[in-house]
Amino acid sequence: MNDTAKSHLTRRKFVGAALAIGAQLAWSDGHAAPSRAKWQERRDLFPEGVASGDPYPDSVILWTRRPFESRSTASLLVEVSEDEAFTRVVSKSRAKIFADADWTCRVLAAGLKPAREYWYRFTDEDGNGSRIGRTITAPSPDDPRPVRFAFVSCQSVNEGVQLAYRRMIWEDMRAALGDRLGFVLHLGDFIYEVVEYPDEVKTRFDRTIFDLGRIPDGRKVGNFHVPTTLEGYRFVYKAHLHDRDIQDARARFPFVCIWDNHEFSWQAWQSTIKFGKIIENAQPLKVAANQAWFEYTPARMHKPSGASLERFEGPIVVKAPIEKYDDDGLGMEPNNLAAINSLKGYRALRYGSNVELIITDLRSYRMQEQTGRPEVDPLTTAADFYPQDAMEIIDAGRSYKGGNPPAEIVFGDVHIPNFRKDAPPVSILGKTQREWLKRTLAESKAKWKVWGASMGTLDWRLDPQNLPPGMGSAWPTKSYGSLASGDFGSAYTERGEIYDHIRREGITGFATVSGDRHSFWAGYAAKSLPPEVFEPVGVAFITGSISAPGSVEAWEHSFPKDHPLRPIHLADRPGKDRPEATINLTMHHGVRTAIEYAKTGDIAAARALRNPDVAPHLEFIDMGGHGYAVVTAATDSLETEFVCIPRPIAPTEIADGGPIRYRVKHRANLWHRGETPKLIQTVVEGDAALCV
Repeated sequence: MNDTAKSHLTRRKFVGAALAIGAQLAWSDGHAAPSRAKWQERRDLFPEGVASGDPYPDSVILWTRRPFESRSTASLLVEVSEDEAFTRVVSKSRAKIFADADWTCRVLAAGLKPAREYWYRFTDEDGNGSRIGRTITAPSPDDPRPVRFAFVSCQSVNEGVQLAYRRMIWEDMRAALGDRLGFVLHLGDFIYEVVEYPDEVKTRFDRTIFDLGRIPDGRKVGNFHVPTTLEGYRFVYKAHLHDRDIQDARARFPFVCIWDNHEFSWQAWQSTIKFGKIIENAQPLKVAANQAWFEYTPARMHKPSGASLERFEGPIVVKAPIEKYDDDGLGMEPNNLAAINSLKGYRALRYGSNVELIITDLRSYRMQEQTGRPEVDPLTTAADFYPQDAMEIIDAGRSYKGGNPPAEIVFGDVHIPNFRKDAPPVSILGKTQREWLKRTLAESKAKWKVWGASMGTLDWRLDPQNLPPGMGSAWPTKSYGSLASGDFGSAYTERGEIYDHIRREGITGFATVSGDRHSFWAGYAAKSLPPEVFEPVGVAFITGSISAPGSVEAWEHSFPKDHPLRPIHLADRPGKDRPEATINLTMHHGVRTAIEYAKTGDIAAARALRNPDVAPHLEFIDMGGHGYAVVTAATDSLETEFVCIPRPIAPTEIADGGPIRYRVKHRANLWHRGETPKLIQTVVEGDAALCV
């Protein structure tokens, strides 16, 4: 077969790939020539910038938005070049854009070379051009070079500034070529659909409320306004993409994205939304949220079949009660199934011989968060702790203790009916996705199998049973406590099934990278903690938020200063601008360590009182951290670096985004079957004393 025939076959393959993910094709035959386009940069006409996503060794998705008035369709010239001056253009194509797709443009640039830097731009019929974007293709599957990527989550332009991206870009531009990022993994909450209006709310916690405008047809819930239509979601995406630092990051790095909860609704599951105690079926809203995500995010996600490459063409659904569920809690009502399947988010991407990136959707198939149900309210303490043994009963449902769940859940003098005794175990993944995850882990040939989980996987455990006399009245048992989460920190049964599978199959090089918690964590992937058997099967990391406020900030403004349990959350030290986060010590070393530090400020004396059994799964925790994390995955090691910045509450024109609070690295050498993974910690700069 000659080269021309091979090229035609390859191009045909990409036509099918573009159709599956709803993108137009821009094909490169490998020949480079100077651009002939009459291009002049007009960023004002491309107000949301440019982006690229989901790089493969031979292709990447390109994105922009060019709105027009008084017309329904237009076309853009798309160019891909081997140099920023566009003297070596390897691909050019015309792409249609439409008003009913909000003028967004998705192009699959294919026929590219692996591990290669490319530049791209869009130009309208009048020669008005977008800014120039930069992207990088993935290495080929046999490429042994280290893979380096950042992972991020949780950015709110309504309540914060996105200085973490500025720091990331500043460092990347000054790094040696081999040390630059290959991509950014965004683990969700790219938008916050809950929007405050500054004329109604002046501030929340330490935050200035920045004006994003008014959501069209918005619904007011407390102090927030939320979308009720597709136009509402589109409005929120545009408001976030008008942020300079987000735009700059998307123009410099290819992004790999998955949604979390705020891309749909804060307390949602499947196609159900919840505001306070009000629960509503919202199948059409779920489809609208998926359509807006599809339109504004360049990703290789399968959309519903349709005649058009350029439009989402989601299913027509109606609000309907969900009355029948399968054994994993998936609502079998047809409109619910159509809504959640209108865009399939979970997928795997291979980066060289070192990384298989396995991305899961932890919102579309999950059960309702059980600790948010009113039946659990009597178990809640004044400090928002839950008894771990009660949470294990609730999580396991009818499978508890080999199928012998108790009729009651007991916590001191509190007795409540076990409302879960006839229900299946809690599932976040759903059966189909869980089996896919297990199969993908087992079949991967990469050195490192990296699970991109939007929500954290590490236990939120603490030991209130060790509170000294006078402080223990709020905790009536000898059991451990846990902070309620709704993530894999308390999905003991489903997480245990995955980790048992990893151990049984002898899978090594397993790591999780997560977001959502607005805090930095480093530790070990383990099914259980003491007094049960503690056997790590991998390593786990969670990144702080880009800008959204976290628990420590909330406690600073809400936890009473005279509350007897304040020392295990916060220490009010003389000479400090704000309280110190002793909750880090509580969850890492135990309540006695936190109390001692709050009293004396002596960290050495405090650590001498640590409880070694409370958190053997943790090496690092900062419940108040903001910033990003960088992974370097090599043939024999995986290193994760936390880059923590000060609380991002005020704009600045500083080129690097401002100072760093700390930089901490954790390195794991690749272990063999039967060995236990071990993290080696290095504090590179800054003060992380209460986090280690």
